[in-house]
Amino acid sequence: MSDTQDPYLWLEDLEGEEAAAWVAGQNARTQARLDADPRFAGVAGAVLANLRDTRQIPFFTEYQGWLYNFHQDAEHPRGVYRRTTLDGYRGTAPDWQTVLDIDTLAAAEGEDWYLDGVSHYTLSPEHCLVHLTRGGQDATVSREYHLGRREFVDGGFAFPEGKNHVTWRTLDEAFVCPAWHDEQLTRAGYPREVWLARRGEPWSMARRVLQLPEDAMMAIAWRFLGDGVKPVDIVEASDGFYSKQYFILNNDDALSPLPLPAKADIEGYLNDAFIVRLAEPWRWADTEHAAGSLLAVPRATLVAGAGPIEVLLAPTSRQSVSGIETTRRFVVVNLLDNVQSRLVAFEPLDTGWRRFELPTPETGVIEFVDQPWQTDILSYSFSDYLTPAGLYRVELPGGEPECLRAQPAAFDAGSYVAEQWQANAPDGEAIPYFVVRRRDAPFDGSTPTLLYGYGGFEVPMLPHYVDNFGPHWLEKGGAFVVACIRGGGEFGPAWHQAAQRANKPVSFADFIAVAEDLVARGLTSSNKLAIEGGSNGGLLVGAAMVMRPDLFGAVVCEVPLLDMLRYTELHAGASWIDEYGDPEDELEAEALAAYSPYQRVENGVAYPSVFFTTSARDDRVHPAHARKMAAKLQGLGRDALFFETGGGGHSGNTDQAQTADELARVLVYLYQRLIDAE
Repeated sequence: MSDTQDPYLWLEDLEGEEAAAWVAGQNARTQARLDADPRFAGVAGAVLANLRDTRQIPFFTEYQGWLYNFHQDAEHPRGVYRRTTLDGYRGTAPDWQTVLDIDTLAAAEGEDWYLDGVSHYTLSPEHCLVHLTRGGQDATVSREYHLGRREFVDGGFAFPEGKNHVTWRTLDEAFVCPAWHDEQLTRAGYPREVWLARRGEPWSMARRVLQLPEDAMMAIAWRFLGDGVKPVDIVEASDGFYSKQYFILNNDDALSPLPLPAKADIEGYLNDAFIVRLAEPWRWADTEHAAGSLLAVPRATLVAGAGPIEVLLAPTSRQSVSGIETTRRFVVVNLLDNVQSRLVAFEPLDTGWRRFELPTPETGVIEFVDQPWQTDILSYSFSDYLTPAGLYRVELPGGEPECLRAQPAAFDAGSYVAEQWQANAPDGEAIPYFVVRRRDAPFDGSTPTLLYGYGGFEVPMLPHYVDNFGPHWLEKGGAFVVACIRGGGEFGPAWHQAAQRANKPVSFADFIAVAEDLVARGLTSSNKLAIEGGSNGGLLVGAAMVMRPDLFGAVVCEVPLLDMLRYTELHAGASWIDEYGDPEDELEAEALAAYSPYQRVENGVAYPSVFFTTSARDDRVHPAHARKMAAKLQGLGRDALFFETGGGGHSGNTDQAQTADELARVLVYLYQRLIDAE
């Protein structure tokens, strides 16, 4: 479909009155159907109460004895940045000190500020860069703030709004990758330059150390602080989402390239060695290292172009590296083994790296939370579908994990079971998926079932506590299912690359295979089966819907990509060519057109009901994807609901009340489609 053939192209206009009127009408229509349902207020209120439950874990970052936490509640809907001591945190009622109030700041400046993040200067952590976003979008404003004085630093660092990347180099110098002028941007809308800015100096005196061509993807830079070794400044120049060149920035501002493969990531730095994860095979000297491997690569080896490299991990076909943390003396790896976490640690010795494992539960997933500077203390969370998250603190190498906090149980899990099942894809690949259901669920096709998926960018779908879906879905008789399809990161680079670019439909076929397996086992039936996904997952459920409209009773499609022939022209779409392919390439355009949901919608097909959600503040995935698809389906007489929030951006960075309302709408929609309908 060319631009001139697209009757809904006008919905791409974010400033136009006609598009705004359409959105307002759609929102009113959806609210009349969902918000007016008698169940909506109760569900939204219960979800909001859960979000504001003071027993929820206040996750933190620790600097010089202070534990910092971002907190939202009824009094502070935008949130406060606050701190307490470890002893205070261990108590039942920590003495939190507010160091930055976003509500007060937004009111004083008359701006729709939300907090995107706080970057402490590690060696003097009361100095920080506060990153503020208007309405939750990706673009931010960065300003230097002093936490002890509770004020922005007069004459300190301050950078205009943009999708910038700003990090500390020293207390008086910052790496700035600017994105506030068009000439600073790549085609994808991300920074193409790296500058060094000094405190107190105007931007005109900043020094540029790198400029990429416009058709590159992004440039970023940061400093690794070594314990007992000289700091290392790294510049990363990405020409695609997965391919990049690393450089060391020398004292004279010259860049020295590091001879790493294009598809590799520097994940850490310890003992004067880079911790490198490979996404493609790499031959060094006479040895070929497999994709997915984790290597310790001495800096001297890379600088010299020769020398030893040590393999820390070579995951099997059903393993992947999910996360890496470096402490003062150790590298700790969160290793996914059949989508369950194990913690494996490595210690550099004169004779090589010693490997040892940390005690972890047999099931469930761990996420790293914090690692205080110059310590061997590690904080992590653990949960699974039926086990509330716990926050643990352990000192390596052999300390006993201390549970600092436990999330309150949102429901009685005794009546439910979480299992890992398996479906067979059309090409014979075994596709694992998780099922959370009542122990006594009948296998007669009657269970309302929500199937969730993502399948892209090497992002794994991991078990997580269903705190809101427990009382509001499982207790209503529903089952919750998460598919671990190709394109994701459950089993490393090969699992991802099997559904990349022209092979993207592999992830759709895997997802459909899981849906078919659920029906074949008798857990559910097509009219009782809903699918849900967001962002790339929105593309997934959109494609599955148009490929197999007979298989689903309802679809929840959130902040999606759907027009795959124009996605590179919309917001950050050009940055994802490595994932999907380039519609300007004739062969790749043909492959995209073969599955692009927006182009594949046809008249006369009985598509299932769909609920599209997006945000006017989403500056990553353009809201026009959802807008145009909803309008097209409605134009064909199909049941398509649409709701666009005014804030929240792509990641839902908004106040808790809006978050609760959004989830309540989805749940009420599912009630109406799967539970109410016979």
